[in-house]
Amino acid sequence: MFRPQIKVLDCTIRDGGLANDSHFSMETVRAVYKAACAAGIDYVELGYRNSKEMFSPDEFGPWRFCDEDKLRQAVDGIDPNGTKVAIMQDAHKAVAEDILPADESVVDLIRIATYVKDIDKAIHLARNATERGYECTINIMAISHEGYPFLDEALQQIEEETSAKAVYIVDSFGALYSEEVHALVEKYQKYLKTKEVGAHFHNNRQLAFANTIEAIRKGANYLDGTLFGLGRAAGNCPLELLMGFLKNPKFDIEPVLKVIADTVMPLGENLDWGYHIPYMITGMLDEHPRTAMAFMKNGDNHDYVSFYRQFLDDLTD
Repeated sequence: MFRPQIKVLDCTIRDGGLANDSHFSMETVRAVYKAACAAGIDYVELGYRNSKEMFSPDEFGPWRFCDEDKLRQAVDGIDPNGTKVAIMQDAHKAVAEDILPADESVVDLIRIATYVKDIDKAIHLARNATERGYECTINIMAISHEGYPFLDEALQQIEEETSAKAVYIVDSFGALYSEEVHALVEKYQKYLKTKEVGAHFHNNRQLAFANTIEAIRKGANYLDGTLFGLGRAAGNCPLELLMGFLKNPKFDIEPVLKVIADTVMPLGENLDWGYHIPYMITGMLDEHPRTAMAFMKNGDNHDYVSFYRQFLDDLTD
């Protein structure tokens, strides 16, 4: 049923930038932003605001840094139609000083990505964002590796020490099943009395969309997706599937279908994302997909049994 509290965020450019080191053309970014606005998406995330001391601009594209002039070029002349602009800071790869006051920026929402071990850094960045006038969320990555009591303590800290609007469950490795999603949403709700629960799932085992639905059923109201599932390795929950599931009358799926056909699918000539056996294996074993990504660089290598056995050997060493 339609739930008006639900907010949908398109993270195509930000998460997809992990597949090409954020080297999207301005034309591509503008097309994605324009489509998200026309479709009625609540937020569109245009990249990272990470530190140039930690990432070289010679190696990474402009959407790893989201300088204000680039963001203004991306949105210039496009009717936002109520859609807000988001960017992301990594707790361990960003500095507070790189954020302008909100009244000097086109950005509305800053998302802080963090591991539990970096929660103090994330809280510092989140406070900085809200003090400068932005909406803010905290996205806890690699959630399948975070256990009691550390996750519980982190959630309690976030509740007590920040004004974040939402805290995300981030299945970085595409490892979760629905029962685990249910348990995590309930855990978040136990500690987050003034914040919404968010859902960001990866598609290693073709469960990103299904797990997003399960999170919605349990009360998660901030939902991420990408156009045609574009993202690192196996990719993300496809935004078009999520829009089709939600019964919000404000959404118009036609601009999304058009930008997928005209802009996103042609990216497949140089980028490879989506379901592949090596990504399935890393998801099944709850491991980062970097090893599978290296294996996939040799497109002719289909020795999946050896890849699987090597992984098992490494895990038992």
